Amino acid sequence: MRVKEILQSPEAIGKSLEAKGWIRTKRGNKNIVFIALNDGSTIHSIQVVINAPDFPEDLIRQLTTGACIGIKGIVVQSPGKEQSVEIQADDITVYGSANPETYPLQKKGHSLEFLREIAHLRPRTNTFGAILRIRHALAFAIHKYFNDNGFYYLHTPIITGSDCEGAGEMFRVTTLSASNPPVLKDGKVDFSEDFFGKETSLTVSGQLEGELGALALSRVYTFGPTFRAENSNTPRHLAEFWMIEPEMAFYEIDDNMDLAEDFLKSLIRYALDHCRDDLEFLQKMYDGELIDRLTFILDNTFERITYTEAIDILVQSGEKFEFQVKWGVDLQTEHERYLVEKHYKKPVMVTDYPKDIKAFYMKQNDDGRTVRGMDVLFPKIGEIIGGSQREENYDKLKSRISELKLPEKDLWWYLETRLFGTAPHSGFGLGFERLVLFITGMGNIRDVIPFPRTPKNAEF
Repeated sequence: MRVKEILQSPEAIGKSLEAKGWIRTKRGNKNIVFIALNDGSTIHSIQVVINAPDFPEDLIRQLTTGACIGIKGIVVQSPGKEQSVEIQADDITVYGSANPETYPLQKKGHSLEFLREIAHLRPRTNTFGAILRIRHALAFAIHKYFNDNGFYYLHTPIITGSDCEGAGEMFRVTTLSASNPPVLKDGKVDFSEDFFGKETSLTVSGQLEGELGALALSRVYTFGPTFRAENSNTPRHLAEFWMIEPEMAFYEIDDNMDLAEDFLKSLIRYALDHCRDDLEFLQKMYDGELIDRLTFILDNTFERITYTEAIDILVQSGEKFEFQVKWGVDLQTEHERYLVEKHYKKPVMVTDYPKDIKAFYMKQNDDGRTVRGMDVLFPKIGEIIGGSQREENYDKLKSRISELKLPEKDLWWYLETRLFGTAPHSGFGLGFERLVLFITGMGNIRDVIPFPRTPKNAEF
């Protein structure tokens, strides 16, 4: 029986059960030994009481922190204050020992930096057990939300020949020789000899293909790995991360904002309802305001302002920002957090960004200067969602692609959808790790994904 089930089952008292897991702590003397056993099903360990003289000394010596064991015994009410029930051991099986002199997760505090160096073991800590359980719950909640709201899960390609964002920060996929690739007369690599017969990369977004699905199924979403070859060593960037990207036909910008707000609140509500013990642990250990901040999101209607209004507020604020504020520049995290935490004191949605700082696919407004972009700003982290109404007009989209000197030959299929039954449509992207970062209250995005991929780091 799993530890979580034993702890939550009053009817288990008096029964003989078997529990399996890893030893978190061991204490006692030559007569009685107390073990905290955890199997990852809950933040809480169950106490196992062992009458030492009943077992061989060699067996007792193997019961060290990190060892994997199976326990058979009677579940009884615990006289201790920290647990309601405990197991009185009748039989012990050691599946795998752990040498206390070399096992790195002994009973002491470990820095998050150190735990990143042993990412193969850190899921056994309370912190990362909690984070991974919350991560799972949120992934389930995402699929549940979209299924309940009539969306279809679309699997978009991971290997692509197009750059959705036009930034060029992509990881190349090739089978050509690294030391002696075929070359053209001008000295450039001849990708016609490559596996796909063209230059290909790992995707930065499933959005463009998602739009194709929405223009047939009306409401679709993607949820998969994406990759950015961006040399950013910050607490908010990863080279490999997961993205949630819904795309909806017949949604204009206001419909898009309505969905984004409802979606985020649904996920936070699910976490509060289903991950309370883990959230309370993370609040106690890392972020004393965590649950209040999550509740704050649920209790407030998101403020909706234009980019121009945001710039006016920032300029008139009197705040000394590290990055200059003026119309035409992209908002930085410090600007976003000021709007949320100091000015409005609630989540904020910013729309109608300058055309020149946004992607080619965003719908152009009639003023010729702005596009129907949309960002959702949260306390502590700034932007959590970025999206837009997409440009459905063929001529405007083609003109914008030419203006930005993007390779039209790689986007012919995307343009063609605007010739055959085009429709207004919108969508947004939510970085899954950014969401988990906010909901867990952790300070570094490397600590909310099992095996982080960052510049100069692809271990495990």
